[in-house]
Amino acid sequence: MKITKEDVLEALARVEDPVAGRDIVSLGYVSGLVVRDGHVGFALDLGDDPDAAAKEPLRARAESVVRSLPGVLGATVVLTAERPPGAASAPPRHPPLAGIAEVRAIIAVASGKGGVGKSTVAANLAVALAGAGLAAGLLDADIYGPSVPRLMGLDQKKPEVEGKRLLPLAAHGVATMSIGYLVPAAKAMVWRGPMVASAVSQLLGDVAWGALDILVVDMPPGTGDAQLTLAQRVPLAGAVIVSTPQDLALIDARKAIAMFGQVEVPILGLVENMSRFVCPHCGTASDIFGHGGARETAAALNVPFLGEIPLEMRIRETSDRGAPIVLDAPGSMEAAAFRDLAAAVRARLSARGVLAERSTEDVSQPE
Repeated sequence: MKITKEDVLEALARVEDPVAGRDIVSLGYVSGLVVRDGHVGFALDLGDDPDAAAKEPLRARAESVVRSLPGVLGATVVLTAERPPGAASAPPRHPPLAGIAEVRAIIAVASGKGGVGKSTVAANLAVALAGAGLAAGLLDADIYGPSVPRLMGLDQKKPEVEGKRLLPLAAHGVATMSIGYLVPAAKAMVWRGPMVASAVSQLLGDVAWGALDILVVDMPPGTGDAQLTLAQRVPLAGAVIVSTPQDLALIDARKAIAMFGQVEVPILGLVENMSRFVCPHCGTASDIFGHGGARETAAALNVPFLGEIPLEMRIRETSDRGAPIVLDAPGSMEAAAFRDLAAAVRARLSARGVLAERSTEDVSQPE
């Protein structure tokens, strides 16, 4: 059975806000409703309600109702509370984060699920952007599974403190920060959502990032507290969604795209990671996780396709050594794929007026 928007709205019209005494559809709460391939996403937009967080049970109830509908394979519902139109003079919901005051552009590298190589893509993207002459930073916002210390060869390092702020650790021309620098590698971060959201805010606001052209944020997988915190606290210039070509991964990539759309973060594009394996001995190409699925999904959702990253042993080897392949094997096809990705991301940002191109005379190469 194919689910439609009308089916979803009809079901949501039976979900009542106990405070207002009316259903959430007639109250105008349902915003950005998207129904694609059995997956439903929307936001409960509560306007300028200062007690929006108290509506979490209402959000959960609405999501449960939608999930129970015949034909629904999955549902993602987020709470939003923005200033109403014309309230430009009103104070912002959240104070600005001082640590990122001089950062020109912040982008999220995200995925709907784990295991798709998102962190490897984020690290090589940041290094490639730095190699193209941009002052680049890399924030590891994956609180439960921080990977940046190992990927950047900094897993034995600790950041210094200057005044009340942490100083980023530099590697491969990139300023980096991760919760992994602050806790033992074997320690499990058994934290609830609010603690994760607080940690992400601190890694942004309490770090002396300085004057960066671009800050790449390696997001945790999924569509939870860390993603919402970033979208609500930070003026994100866009999101890069990483997926393998596998159908299971692409289902969750669609959720990530829908979530960022609901919080009005531009989608810079979709990347197909682990796209194709070429045997180093016989040269035969094998589509271990499939091939072309991300390109097809991008076309279906009308979002840019940013390119393919091959499935190669050398990417895994260099990542484990903390030597991103963009620098370790600059002449390889893998490094070229990451440089092409960086160029595509930079072009998207420039086209939106976020990161205007600079002349070569204005570009200084990183040390």
